[in-house]
Amino acid sequence: MGRYIGPVWAAAIALAGAVGVAGPALAQGAVKSTHGDWQMRCEVPPGAKTEQCALVQNVAAEDRPNLTLLVIVLKTADQKSRLLRVVAPLGVLLPSGLGLKIDDKDIGRAGFVRCLTTGCVAEVVMDDTLLGQLKGGKSATFIVFQTPEEGVGVPVSLNGFGPGVETLP
Repeated sequence: MGRYIGPVWAAAIALAGAVGVAGPALAQGAVKSTHGDWQMRCEVPPGAKTEQCALVQNVAAEDRPNLTLLVIVLKTADQKSRLLRVVAPLGVLLPSGLGLKIDDKDIGRAGFVRCLTTGCVAEVVMDDTLLGQLKGGKSATFIVFQTPEEGVGVPVSLNGFGPGVETLP
């Protein structure tokens, strides 16, 4: 599986919150709990009255350690939906989007919604089907494209995903 990447953490989390889609910035978020290979990070953002939390995992491609992804799961501001947000490095081919396989089954692609100086963000609202697939799977592979012909798979462990997502406040 992928390995955890520490130094990228603060910049990528700050980016994830700066995107402006309902979600925590978590730049200095404290680890509240660990669920397998996932961490629950929480903080009270500036101006907010309540703590916001996200389930996160930061991984690198096994053969390309400079290709890192930050995978974030959080609830929308209205608490009615869950978002899957992935921050990929600059240089990915945007029109190809971000591919997803769960246990070698092709799930589909998500488009990138924005790029900032620290990376590009793809996100989807997780429906019950996708949530169930992620909870029941052993591993996910996110695929980023650097050229139209070259997709690079980045493995993400789903160990602990189910229990972690259920504890999202």
